[in-house]
Amino acid sequence: MTQFTRTNAWDDGGTLSNPSLLWYAQGVRKMMERELNDPASWWFFAAIHGEYVNPNNPWYPKPPAFPAWGFVKGQPSVPTSPLPSLSTQTKFWNQCQHGTWYFLPWHRGYLYALEAQLRADIVSLGGPDDWALPYWNYFGGPQGAEAAIPPAFTTATLPDGSPNALFVTMRYGPENNGNIYVPTPAWIDSHGQPTPQYGDVTDTCMLNDLYTGADAKTPLPGFGGPESGFSHGGSPHGNMESNPHDLVHVYVGGIKSDADYGLMADPGTAALDPIFYLHHCNIDRMWAVWNGEGNANPSDADWLNGPTKQFVMPMPGSEPWTYTPADVQSLSSLNYIYEETAAPKKPAINLMARRLVALGALSATDKFVAPKTAAQPKPAELVGANAGPLQISKTGSATVNVALQQSAQKNVVKSLQLASSTTLPDQFYLKLENVRGTQDATVLRVYIDLPPQADQATHHAQFVGSVGLFGLRRASAKDGAHGSDGLTFILDISRFVDTLFVQHKLSADQIKVDVESAGTVHPASPIEVGRVSIYRQPV
Repeated sequence: MTQFTRTNAWDDGGTLSNPSLLWYAQGVRKMMERELNDPASWWFFAAIHGEYVNPNNPWYPKPPAFPAWGFVKGQPSVPTSPLPSLSTQTKFWNQCQHGTWYFLPWHRGYLYALEAQLRADIVSLGGPDDWALPYWNYFGGPQGAEAAIPPAFTTATLPDGSPNALFVTMRYGPENNGNIYVPTPAWIDSHGQPTPQYGDVTDTCMLNDLYTGADAKTPLPGFGGPESGFSHGGSPHGNMESNPHDLVHVYVGGIKSDADYGLMADPGTAALDPIFYLHHCNIDRMWAVWNGEGNANPSDADWLNGPTKQFVMPMPGSEPWTYTPADVQSLSSLNYIYEETAAPKKPAINLMARRLVALGALSATDKFVAPKTAAQPKPAELVGANAGPLQISKTGSATVNVALQQSAQKNVVKSLQLASSTTLPDQFYLKLENVRGTQDATVLRVYIDLPPQADQATHHAQFVGSVGLFGLRRASAKDGAHGSDGLTFILDISRFVDTLFVQHKLSADQIKVDVESAGTVHPASPIEVGRVSIYRQPV
């Protein structure tokens, strides 16, 4: 079997001088020339991930407006007909797996099928028969330089003067001004930004050692996501999916207004943008690197065999390909490798050791190796929750005081008092439950114990993390696959609870939580957080 090598899109400066990108542009253009109902068309493949072209879908905008495909501005010119038969739509379209432990294997098969179609088209155009999808490693480059989108995607024409199919009009970036980059810590440290940025997008998930579950190294719900069926129902996104995946989607997409935001920001338009596949190629590469570091995928038959509804992809010149996670869980069973497979060369962060030092239970000079615990953690206990839905206003922020239950509060204090290298403290999680709305192109930033009129340094110190609302509209749709449950997010707040304990603030009966919409453009459409809750999880 021929082996193909997926290379870094930033080779040759990330320009159209990179042959992989130039041929990608030509292959995409040929796929775009086909009709919507052709399984070999760009549009059909985009609809496999998700679509707003069938007005009978519950998530289709009513009244019709963007993100419906007929309202996409500029390039590409997106068709809305002819639709394939309903049976074909049911079989192939709207398959994307999010908030599920199938997120990684489903997308691997999706990339594999698209790559095969592109390669066939590229060969037919006289291109190389060993072409493979490039990847965009936004964590790479000196001083994080490769966090910028490769220039091949920002020029409107190819070297011969013909239109560049990689160029997209509705792609605005994290500052909503057309400057497309991913705000990684390295990028922010070296470039700085006029608006508040904290290097939200990280590869911290690569330090996890459990695919599903939690231990001292892995926060819930695990690297690859929680156990689930085919069409998830508002389950929390896995650590890899939440960050970097979701945040990259929303930041690259960006937003001008409720009716004008980036294609990448919504699952029903994301795969119309050619940068989508390079982003997912990097996610796939990171999964392969994570496995290469000795981390195992699930051995559970429910994961290996996939859900009852099977994953299926069109393939060039052959019957559709039906596959399971077991078929794609290792690159050794497939026909491609990555140019870069080494784990990032940087000091490993021992989060539990940091906590024990902060709690006074460990000397900073002591060596500590956290024991690996079972993938199925002990039952979590609700520590507290707010009383009702939280509305993220048009000004872009909201504050809630999470009331603590007295008995659970005592358990928290006891766990931290007894913390030692042999009696590990509980982990603490903040949940944003049942987040509903219609504006996927939104990032929410969360803070703990933020004082009034806090300056920028204090904001940074009290910053818990960010969540991208990728998939919000579809998850909120009545009669949709999610049953209007919305999205649910989990953030590890262990170090913040530790700090409250050390500062003798856990005797209070509440913890202050602030949620704000990132960026300068706040969505006019309301965003509702059904509940803000805090849990303790015995390790």
